[in-house]
Amino acid sequence: MLPTSHATRLLLLILQLIKLDKTLGNAHSLCLDLTIKSQSRPGQPWCEVQGSVDTKPFLHYDTDSNEVKPLGLLGKEVTATKAWTELSQTLAEVGQELRMMLPVLKPHKNKTRGPPTLQAELCCRREAERCTGASWQFSVDRHTALLLDAMNMKWTVISPGDTGIEEWENDQVLAEYFRKTSVGDCNHWFQEFLEHWEERLEPEPTAPTLLSSDNEQSTDLQLMAWVIPSIFVSLVLIGITIRNHRRSRTTQEILPGQI
Repeated sequence: MLPTSHATRLLLLILQLIKLDKTLGNAHSLCLDLTIKSQSRPGQPWCEVQGSVDTKPFLHYDTDSNEVKPLGLLGKEVTATKAWTELSQTLAEVGQELRMMLPVLKPHKNKTRGPPTLQAELCCRREAERCTGASWQFSVDRHTALLLDAMNMKWTVISPGDTGIEEWENDQVLAEYFRKTSVGDCNHWFQEFLEHWEERLEPEPTAPTLLSSDNEQSTDLQLMAWVIPSIFVSLVLIGITIRNHRRSRTTQEILPGQI
């Protein structure tokens, strides 16, 4: 049996390992992909939404049925939550808000005919029980045009293609609306959903899939720089202490026989 000092050191090592796993490995992302059309044929929705967590589908919504439908076990496990009700209401509102912006957009220069179609991807990311990323990606006629890092409120124009969408980066009211729905609403829904999903989801790969702030990246690097050497030193100390303890016991067992 290990002495008390050994057990204490081992307990500290275990706590450090748990902290490292919780901070660096327990990351998950929730994304909502919206497709909005200014015009649609009879019986076809003008807005469709596909929701996924860690790329696994869990909901589908369209304006034709005006109903958010759960997909798979992930979707069924959260339909009774308050967050599911709030999400259902917000999807309809966001779809309508984006549809109102379509008349001022022009089709992408590579599109030969017809009105433009807007694709918007809302994503939020949680790690170590906090929001570590939130973003919007906007595409016109399947061409990525604009990105918003909602954590830092930073716009990035990719390839607007003469559509006029680049003007959005000058609209502070619009940026604040997108920040609220991503950092606020999406993060809130995701936090509640994860309480039901935690045992079913595997941690995401280490490489981040969402934009994160420089401060958060610096904090993670500082944590790694502190935890990893601490674990190594703890292992070395435990190994040395156990070896010395065994040598001491061996010496005590041999001495009586020599007297």
